Amino acid sequence: MNALLRTVLNHLIKTGDLTVTDAEGVKHRFGDKTGDPRHIHIKTRRAERAIAINPELKLAEAYMAGDLDFLEGDMYGLLQLVFENAGPIAAKEPWMRAIDGARRAGRRLQQINTIARASWHVRHHYDLSGDLYRLFLDPDMQYSCAYFETPKATLAEAQLAKKRHIAAKLLVKPGHRLLDIGCGWGGLGLYMAKYLKADVTGVTLSEEQHAVANERATEEGLSSTARFNLQDYRSLQEPFDRIVSVGMFEHVGVNHFAEYFQHTARLLKRDGVFLLHAIGRSDGPGATNPFIRKYIFPGGYIPALSEVLPHIERAGLVVTDIEILRLHYAETLKAWREAFMANRDIAKSIYDERFCRMWEFYLAASESAFRWQNMMVFQIQIAHRQDAVPLTRNYIEAEEKRLKRLDSAPRGANTEMPVRSRGATGK
Repeated sequence: MNALLRTVLNHLIKTGDLTVTDAEGVKHRFGDKTGDPRHIHIKTRRAERAIAINPELKLAEAYMAGDLDFLEGDMYGLLQLVFENAGPIAAKEPWMRAIDGARRAGRRLQQINTIARASWHVRHHYDLSGDLYRLFLDPDMQYSCAYFETPKATLAEAQLAKKRHIAAKLLVKPGHRLLDIGCGWGGLGLYMAKYLKADVTGVTLSEEQHAVANERATEEGLSSTARFNLQDYRSLQEPFDRIVSVGMFEHVGVNHFAEYFQHTARLLKRDGVFLLHAIGRSDGPGATNPFIRKYIFPGGYIPALSEVLPHIERAGLVVTDIEILRLHYAETLKAWREAFMANRDIAKSIYDERFCRMWEFYLAASESAFRWQNMMVFQIQIAHRQDAVPLTRNYIEAEEKRLKRLDSAPRGANTEMPVRSRGATGK
Protein backbone atom coordinates (compact mmCIF):
# COMPACT_ATOMS: atom_id res chain seq x y z
CA MET A 1 0.00 0.00 0.00
CA ASN A 2 1.07 3.53 -0.64
CA ALA A 3 2.90 4.66 2.52
CA LEU A 4 1.14 8.02 2.68
CA LEU A 5 -2.30 6.41 2.39
CA ARG A 6 -1.45 3.92 5.14
CA THR A 7 -0.29 6.77 7.41
CA VAL A 8 -3.47 8.77 6.80
CA LEU A 9 -5.71 5.78 7.51
CA ASN A 10 -3.78 4.84 10.66
CA HIS A 11 -4.21 8.40 11.97
CA LEU A 12 -7.87 8.64 11.01
CA ILE A 13 -9.55 5.28 11.57
CA LYS A 14 -9.44 4.64 15.33
CA THR A 15 -12.85 2.98 15.71
CA GLY A 16 -14.79 0.72 13.37
CA ASP A 17 -13.62 -2.01 11.04
CA LEU A 18 -12.04 -1.08 7.69
CA THR A 19 -10.11 -3.48 5.49
CA VAL A 20 -8.28 -2.23 2.41
CA THR A 21 -7.00 -4.66 -0.19
CA ASP A 22 -4.27 -2.78 -2.02
CA ALA A 23 -3.09 -2.90 -5.62
CA GLU A 24 -0.81 -5.85 -4.80
CA GLY A 25 -3.66 -7.87 -3.29
CA VAL A 26 -2.42 -7.40 0.28
CA LYS A 27 -5.03 -6.77 2.99
CA HIS A 28 -4.59 -3.99 5.58
CA ARG A 29 -6.96 -3.57 8.52
CA PHE A 30 -7.73 -0.33 10.36
CA GLY A 31 -9.81 0.52 13.43
CA ASP A 32 -10.71 -1.42 16.55
CA LYS A 33 -12.74 -4.10 14.70
CA THR A 34 -16.08 -2.89 16.11
CA GLY A 35 -19.23 -2.31 14.11
CA ASP A 36 -20.10 -3.39 10.59
CA PRO A 37 -17.08 -4.33 8.46
CA ARG A 38 -16.19 -2.27 5.39
CA HIS A 39 -13.81 -3.73 2.85
CA ILE A 40 -12.59 -1.87 -0.22
CA HIS A 41 -10.25 -2.93 -3.01
CA ILE A 42 -8.05 -0.23 -4.52
CA LYS A 43 -6.88 -1.75 -7.77
CA THR A 44 -4.03 0.51 -8.90
CA ARG A 45 -1.07 2.20 -7.25
CA ARG A 46 -1.99 5.41 -9.03
CA ALA A 47 -5.39 5.40 -7.34
CA GLU A 48 -3.80 4.74 -3.93
CA ARG A 49 -1.47 7.71 -4.34
CA ALA A 50 -4.20 10.02 -5.65
CA ILE A 51 -6.62 9.17 -2.82
CA ALA A 52 -3.90 9.74 -0.21
CA ILE A 53 -3.06 13.22 -1.53
CA ASN A 54 -6.52 14.50 -2.49
CA PRO A 55 -9.23 12.25 -1.03
CA GLU A 56 -12.10 14.74 -1.44
CA LEU A 57 -11.85 14.42 -5.22
CA LYS A 58 -9.88 11.28 -5.96
CA LEU A 59 -11.89 8.83 -3.83
CA ALA A 60 -14.92 9.62 -5.99
CA GLU A 61 -12.96 9.53 -9.24
CA ALA A 62 -11.40 6.17 -8.38
CA TYR A 63 -14.85 4.75 -7.67
CA MET A 64 -16.30 6.24 -10.86
CA ALA A 65 -13.47 4.76 -12.92
CA GLY A 66 -13.78 1.30 -11.34
CA ASP A 67 -10.35 1.59 -9.72
CA LEU A 68 -12.03 1.16 -6.32
CA ASP A 69 -14.68 -1.42 -5.51
CA PHE A 70 -16.44 -2.68 -2.40
CA LEU A 71 -15.98 -6.23 -1.17
CA GLU A 72 -18.06 -5.52 1.95
CA GLY A 73 -20.29 -2.55 2.61
CA ASP A 74 -20.93 0.39 0.28
CA MET A 75 -19.92 4.01 -0.26
CA TYR A 76 -22.34 5.38 2.32
CA GLY A 77 -20.99 2.98 4.96
CA LEU A 78 -17.41 3.97 4.14
CA LEU A 79 -18.19 7.68 4.42
CA GLN A 80 -20.01 7.08 7.70
CA LEU A 81 -16.92 5.35 9.10
CA VAL A 82 -14.64 8.17 7.96
CA PHE A 83 -16.82 11.03 9.20
CA GLU A 84 -17.63 9.41 12.55
CA ASN A 85 -13.90 9.06 13.18
CA ALA A 86 -13.11 12.55 11.92
CA GLY A 87 -15.75 14.32 14.03
CA PRO A 88 -17.85 17.31 12.95
CA ILE A 89 -14.88 19.04 11.36
CA ALA A 90 -12.45 16.63 9.77
CA ALA A 91 -8.82 16.99 10.81
CA LYS A 92 -6.62 17.24 7.74
CA GLU A 93 -3.00 16.62 7.02
CA PRO A 94 -0.84 19.70 6.24
CA TRP A 95 -0.88 19.13 2.47
CA MET A 96 -4.66 18.75 2.54
CA ARG A 97 -4.98 22.07 4.36
CA ALA A 98 -2.73 23.63 1.72
CA ILE A 99 -5.01 22.30 -1.04
CA ASP A 100 -8.03 23.71 0.80
CA GLY A 101 -6.31 27.07 1.08
CA ALA A 102 -5.67 27.13 -2.66
CA ARG A 103 -9.33 26.30 -3.31
CA ARG A 104 -10.48 29.14 -1.11
CA ALA A 105 -8.07 31.55 -2.79
CA GLY A 106 -9.40 30.62 -6.21
CA ARG A 107 -13.08 30.30 -5.43
CA ARG A 108 -14.11 33.64 -6.95
CA LEU A 109 -12.73 32.55 -10.32
CA GLN A 110 -14.75 29.35 -10.05
CA GLN A 111 -18.00 31.18 -9.25
CA ILE A 112 -18.30 33.73 -12.04
CA ASN A 113 -22.00 33.31 -12.75
CA THR A 114 -22.81 35.88 -15.37
CA ILE A 115 -26.20 35.42 -17.06
CA ALA A 116 -24.58 33.39 -19.87
CA ARG A 117 -22.44 31.22 -17.59
CA ALA A 118 -25.22 30.73 -15.04
CA SER A 119 -27.43 29.31 -17.77
CA TRP A 120 -24.77 26.75 -18.76
CA HIS A 121 -24.11 25.79 -15.15
CA VAL A 122 -27.81 25.14 -14.53
CA ARG A 123 -28.26 23.10 -17.70
CA HIS A 124 -25.27 20.92 -16.72
CA HIS A 125 -27.29 19.45 -13.84
CA TYR A 126 -30.97 20.23 -14.24
CA ASP A 127 -31.30 19.37 -17.92
CA LEU A 128 -30.46 15.74 -17.28
CA SER A 129 -33.24 13.38 -18.26
CA GLY A 130 -36.45 13.96 -16.34
CA ASP A 131 -36.77 10.18 -16.20
CA LEU A 132 -33.67 10.12 -14.00
CA TYR A 133 -35.14 12.50 -11.43
CA ARG A 134 -38.43 10.62 -11.39
CA LEU A 135 -36.54 7.56 -10.15
CA PHE A 136 -35.85 9.08 -6.75
CA LEU A 137 -37.82 12.30 -6.18
CA ASP A 138 -41.32 12.48 -4.73
CA PRO A 139 -44.27 12.67 -7.18
CA ASP A 140 -44.24 16.49 -7.05
CA MET A 141 -40.57 16.55 -8.16
CA GLN A 142 -39.33 18.57 -5.19
CA TYR A 143 -35.53 18.65 -5.51
CA SER A 144 -34.76 20.42 -2.23
CA CYS A 145 -34.83 19.78 1.51
CA ALA A 146 -38.10 18.33 2.79
CA TYR A 147 -39.63 19.19 6.17
CA PHE A 148 -40.17 16.11 8.36
CA GLU A 149 -42.87 17.00 10.88
CA THR A 150 -42.54 13.49 12.34
CA PRO A 151 -39.78 10.88 12.02
CA LYS A 152 -42.24 8.50 10.33
CA ALA A 153 -43.30 10.93 7.61
CA THR A 154 -42.85 9.71 4.05
CA LEU A 155 -40.83 11.76 1.58
CA ALA A 156 -44.02 12.89 -0.18
CA GLU A 157 -45.57 13.95 3.13
CA ALA A 158 -42.44 15.81 4.15
CA GLN A 159 -42.21 17.66 0.82
CA LEU A 160 -45.85 18.71 1.12
CA ALA A 161 -45.13 19.91 4.67
CA LYS A 162 -42.19 21.92 3.32
CA LYS A 163 -44.47 23.73 0.88
CA ARG A 164 -46.93 24.49 3.69
CA HIS A 165 -44.12 25.74 5.93
CA ILE A 166 -42.79 28.10 3.28
CA ALA A 167 -46.27 29.29 2.27
CA ALA A 168 -47.11 30.05 5.90
CA LYS A 169 -44.01 32.21 6.33
CA LEU A 170 -44.82 34.15 3.16
CA LEU A 171 -48.27 35.24 4.38
CA VAL A 172 -49.65 34.94 0.86
CA LYS A 173 -53.10 36.43 0.22
CA PRO A 174 -55.35 35.83 -2.81
CA GLY A 175 -54.23 37.88 -5.78
CA HIS A 176 -50.72 38.50 -4.49
CA ARG A 177 -48.12 38.58 -7.26
CA LEU A 178 -45.55 35.96 -6.27
CA LEU A 179 -42.13 35.41 -7.84
CA ASP A 180 -40.49 31.99 -7.54
CA ILE A 181 -36.76 32.37 -8.32
CA GLY A 182 -35.46 29.00 -9.46
CA CYS A 183 -38.87 27.39 -9.76
CA GLY A 184 -37.71 23.85 -10.53
CA TRP A 185 -40.40 21.66 -12.03
CA GLY A 186 -43.08 24.03 -10.77
CA GLY A 187 -44.41 22.21 -7.71
CA LEU A 188 -44.10 25.05 -5.21
CA GLY A 189 -45.48 27.68 -7.58
CA LEU A 190 -48.43 25.48 -8.48
CA TYR A 191 -49.13 24.95 -4.78
CA MET A 192 -49.18 28.73 -4.23
CA ALA A 193 -51.52 29.25 -7.17
CA LYS A 194 -53.86 26.40 -6.27
CA TYR A 195 -54.24 26.74 -2.52
CA LEU A 196 -53.36 30.38 -1.87
CA LYS A 197 -54.79 31.85 -5.10
CA ALA A 198 -51.56 33.68 -5.81
CA ASP A 199 -50.63 35.03 -9.23
CA VAL A 200 -47.36 33.16 -9.74
CA THR A 201 -44.39 33.88 -11.99
CA GLY A 202 -41.66 31.25 -11.86
CA VAL A 203 -38.26 31.62 -13.50
CA THR A 204 -35.69 28.96 -14.29
CA LEU A 205 -32.68 28.57 -16.56
CA SER A 206 -33.37 24.88 -17.18
CA GLU A 207 -35.16 24.12 -20.43
CA GLU A 208 -36.26 20.75 -19.06
CA GLN A 209 -37.79 22.27 -15.93
CA HIS A 210 -39.38 25.12 -17.89
CA ALA A 211 -41.19 22.72 -20.21
CA VAL A 212 -42.37 20.39 -17.44
CA ALA A 213 -43.57 23.23 -15.17
CA ASN A 214 -45.73 24.80 -17.88
CA GLU A 215 -47.07 21.41 -18.94
CA ARG A 216 -48.10 20.75 -15.34
CA ALA A 217 -49.76 24.16 -15.06
CA THR A 218 -51.83 23.41 -18.15
CA GLU A 219 -52.78 19.93 -16.94
CA GLU A 220 -53.93 21.32 -13.57
CA GLY A 221 -55.89 24.19 -15.13
CA LEU A 222 -53.61 26.80 -13.55
CA SER A 223 -51.87 28.25 -16.60
CA SER A 224 -53.68 31.59 -16.19
CA THR A 225 -52.31 32.08 -12.66
CA ALA A 226 -49.03 30.12 -12.73
CA ARG A 227 -46.60 31.00 -15.52
CA PHE A 228 -43.06 29.68 -15.74
CA ASN A 229 -40.48 31.52 -17.81
CA LEU A 230 -37.07 30.52 -19.17
CA GLN A 231 -35.47 33.62 -17.75
CA ASP A 232 -32.74 34.91 -15.45
CA TYR A 233 -34.18 36.67 -12.40
CA ARG A 234 -31.84 39.59 -13.08
CA SER A 235 -33.80 40.51 -16.20
CA LEU A 236 -37.08 40.98 -14.32
CA GLN A 237 -38.40 44.50 -13.80
CA GLU A 238 -41.95 44.40 -12.37
CA PRO A 239 -42.58 44.45 -8.59
CA PHE A 240 -43.92 41.51 -6.58
CA ASP A 241 -45.83 41.20 -3.32
CA ARG A 242 -44.02 38.01 -2.40
CA ILE A 243 -40.74 36.44 -3.47
CA VAL A 244 -39.62 32.89 -2.72
CA SER A 245 -36.42 31.11 -3.67
CA VAL A 246 -35.80 27.48 -2.77
CA GLY A 247 -32.54 25.72 -3.59
CA MET A 248 -31.38 28.37 -6.05
CA PHE A 249 -29.13 30.61 -3.94
CA GLU A 250 -26.50 27.85 -3.85
CA HIS A 251 -25.90 28.60 -7.55
CA VAL A 252 -25.42 32.36 -7.14
CA GLY A 253 -21.75 32.33 -6.08
CA VAL A 254 -19.91 34.67 -3.71
CA ASN A 255 -19.19 37.17 -6.48
CA HIS A 256 -22.90 37.77 -6.99
CA PHE A 257 -24.38 37.88 -3.47
CA ALA A 258 -24.61 41.68 -3.47
CA GLU A 259 -26.18 41.65 -6.93
CA TYR A 260 -28.71 39.03 -5.85
CA PHE A 261 -30.03 40.97 -2.87
CA GLN A 262 -29.95 44.30 -4.70
CA HIS A 263 -32.18 42.80 -7.40
CA THR A 264 -34.56 41.12 -4.96
CA ALA A 265 -34.80 44.34 -2.95
CA ARG A 266 -35.76 46.18 -6.14
CA LEU A 267 -38.34 43.55 -7.11
CA LEU A 268 -39.95 43.29 -3.66
CA LYS A 269 -42.74 45.77 -2.90
CA ARG A 270 -42.33 47.98 0.15
CA ASP A 271 -44.82 45.89 2.16
CA GLY A 272 -43.65 42.60 0.64
CA VAL A 273 -42.15 39.44 2.15
CA PHE A 274 -39.29 37.35 0.75
CA LEU A 275 -38.45 33.81 1.92
CA LEU A 276 -34.99 32.48 1.07
CA HIS A 277 -34.46 28.71 1.56
CA ALA A 278 -30.91 27.51 0.93
CA ILE A 279 -28.17 25.16 2.05
CA GLY A 280 -25.61 26.71 4.38
CA ARG A 281 -22.40 25.99 6.27
CA SER A 282 -22.42 25.89 10.06
CA ASP A 283 -18.65 26.36 10.42
CA GLY A 284 -17.99 29.59 8.51
CA PRO A 285 -16.87 30.40 4.94
CA GLY A 286 -15.18 27.70 2.90
CA ALA A 287 -14.75 26.42 -0.64
CA THR A 288 -16.90 24.16 -2.76
CA ASN A 289 -16.09 20.48 -2.48
CA PRO A 290 -13.97 19.69 -5.57
CA PHE A 291 -16.05 16.67 -6.60
CA ILE A 292 -19.28 18.67 -6.39
CA ARG A 293 -17.76 21.58 -8.31
CA LYS A 294 -16.30 19.41 -11.07
CA TYR A 295 -19.08 16.89 -11.63
CA ILE A 296 -22.35 18.04 -10.06
CA PHE A 297 -22.78 21.80 -9.57
CA PRO A 298 -20.15 23.83 -11.46
CA GLY A 299 -20.19 27.44 -10.32
CA GLY A 300 -22.02 26.57 -7.11
CA TYR A 301 -21.15 27.50 -3.54
CA ILE A 302 -22.69 26.75 -0.13
CA PRO A 303 -22.45 29.93 1.98
CA ALA A 304 -22.18 30.52 5.68
CA LEU A 305 -24.75 32.84 7.24
CA SER A 306 -21.91 35.24 8.01
CA GLU A 307 -21.43 35.64 4.25
CA VAL A 308 -25.12 36.16 3.49
CA LEU A 309 -26.41 38.51 6.19
CA PRO A 310 -24.10 41.47 5.42
CA HIS A 311 -25.40 41.59 1.84
CA ILE A 312 -29.01 41.57 3.05
CA GLU A 313 -28.19 44.51 5.31
CA ARG A 314 -26.37 46.45 2.58
CA ALA A 315 -29.32 46.01 0.24
CA GLY A 316 -31.46 47.89 2.75
CA LEU A 317 -33.50 44.82 3.68
CA VAL A 318 -34.58 43.62 7.14
CA VAL A 319 -34.26 40.05 8.41
CA THR A 320 -37.53 39.22 10.15
CA ASP A 321 -36.95 35.53 10.91
CA ILE A 322 -34.27 32.84 10.57
CA GLU A 323 -34.83 29.12 11.02
CA ILE A 324 -32.17 26.42 10.78
CA LEU A 325 -33.27 23.01 9.49
CA ARG A 326 -30.59 20.65 10.75
CA LEU A 327 -31.13 16.98 9.93
CA HIS A 328 -34.09 17.46 7.60
CA TYR A 329 -31.87 17.37 4.52
CA ALA A 330 -30.02 14.29 5.77
CA GLU A 331 -33.36 12.47 5.93
CA THR A 332 -34.35 13.83 2.51
CA LEU A 333 -31.11 12.64 0.96
CA LYS A 334 -31.46 9.25 2.64
CA ALA A 335 -34.83 8.81 0.92
CA TRP A 336 -33.37 9.93 -2.43
CA ARG A 337 -30.32 7.67 -2.08
CA GLU A 338 -32.37 4.60 -1.20
CA ALA A 339 -34.79 5.23 -4.07
CA PHE A 340 -31.93 5.79 -6.52
CA MET A 341 -30.20 2.59 -5.46
CA ALA A 342 -33.46 0.65 -5.75
CA ASN A 343 -33.77 1.94 -9.33
CA ARG A 344 -30.07 1.84 -10.18
CA ASP A 345 -30.49 -0.55 -13.11
CA ILE A 346 -32.99 1.81 -14.71
CA ALA A 347 -30.62 4.75 -14.20
CA LYS A 348 -27.86 2.70 -15.82
CA SER A 349 -30.08 2.05 -18.85
CA ILE A 350 -30.60 5.83 -19.18
CA TYR A 351 -26.90 6.68 -18.76
CA ASP A 352 -24.13 4.19 -17.86
CA GLU A 353 -22.26 2.55 -14.97
CA ARG A 354 -19.86 5.46 -14.49
CA PHE A 355 -22.79 7.88 -14.19
CA CYS A 356 -24.48 5.65 -11.63
CA ARG A 357 -21.31 5.48 -9.53
CA MET A 358 -20.98 9.27 -9.74
CA TRP A 359 -24.56 9.79 -8.52
CA GLU A 360 -24.23 7.12 -5.85
CA PHE A 361 -21.22 9.00 -4.49
CA TYR A 362 -22.99 12.38 -4.82
CA LEU A 363 -26.04 11.26 -2.84
CA ALA A 364 -24.05 9.35 -0.20
CA ALA A 365 -21.54 12.17 0.32
CA SER A 366 -24.26 14.80 0.48
CA GLU A 367 -26.23 12.89 3.09
CA SER A 368 -23.05 12.34 5.07
CA ALA A 369 -22.24 16.05 5.03
CA PHE A 370 -25.63 16.91 6.54
CA ARG A 371 -25.63 14.04 9.02
CA TRP A 372 -22.07 14.17 10.33
CA GLN A 373 -20.38 17.28 9.01
CA ASN A 374 -21.03 21.00 8.57
CA MET A 375 -24.04 21.33 6.27
CA MET A 376 -27.49 22.63 7.23
CA VAL A 377 -30.40 24.47 5.62
CA PHE A 378 -31.49 27.98 6.52
CA GLN A 379 -34.75 29.78 5.85
CA ILE A 380 -34.42 33.56 6.05
CA GLN A 381 -37.57 35.66 6.01
CA ILE A 382 -36.76 39.12 4.62
CA ALA A 383 -38.70 42.36 4.17
CA HIS A 384 -38.27 46.09 3.65
CA ARG A 385 -40.21 46.96 6.80
CA GLN A 386 -40.06 45.76 10.38
CA ASP A 387 -43.86 45.46 10.53
CA ALA A 388 -44.25 43.38 7.37
CA VAL A 389 -44.95 40.24 9.42
CA PRO A 390 -46.69 39.60 12.78
CA LEU A 391 -44.94 40.18 16.09
CA THR A 392 -44.78 36.50 17.05
CA ARG A 393 -44.31 33.27 15.10
CA ASN A 394 -47.71 31.84 16.08
CA TYR A 395 -49.13 32.69 12.67
CA ILE A 396 -46.86 30.10 11.01
CA GLU A 397 -48.38 27.13 12.82
CA ALA A 398 -51.91 28.50 12.41
CA GLU A 399 -51.48 28.92 8.67
CA GLU A 400 -49.91 25.47 8.31
CA LYS A 401 -52.96 23.93 9.97
CA ARG A 402 -55.28 25.85 7.64
CA LEU A 403 -53.32 24.79 4.57
CA LYS A 404 -53.26 21.18 5.74
CA ARG A 405 -57.05 21.17 5.79
CA LEU A 406 -57.02 22.41 2.20
CA ASP A 407 -54.30 20.28 0.62
CA SER A 408 -55.33 17.09 2.43
CA ALA A 409 -59.05 17.35 1.68
CA PRO A 410 -60.71 14.98 -0.80
CA ARG A 411 -61.06 16.49 -4.27
CA GLY A 412 -64.13 18.71 -4.42
CA ALA A 413 -64.52 19.10 -0.65
CA ASN A 414 -64.90 22.60 0.77
CA THR A 415 -62.91 22.80 3.99
CA GLU A 416 -61.99 26.47 3.82
CA MET A 417 -62.60 28.31 7.08
CA PRO A 418 -63.01 32.07 7.44
CA VAL A 419 -59.57 33.55 8.03
CA ARG A 420 -59.06 36.58 10.19
CA SER A 421 -57.03 39.40 8.76
CA ARG A 422 -53.33 38.65 8.96
CA GLY A 423 -52.05 42.18 9.19
CA ALA A 424 -48.64 43.24 10.38
CA THR A 425 -49.62 43.10 14.04
CA GLY A 426 -51.10 39.61 13.76
CA LYS A 427 -54.31 40.71 15.51
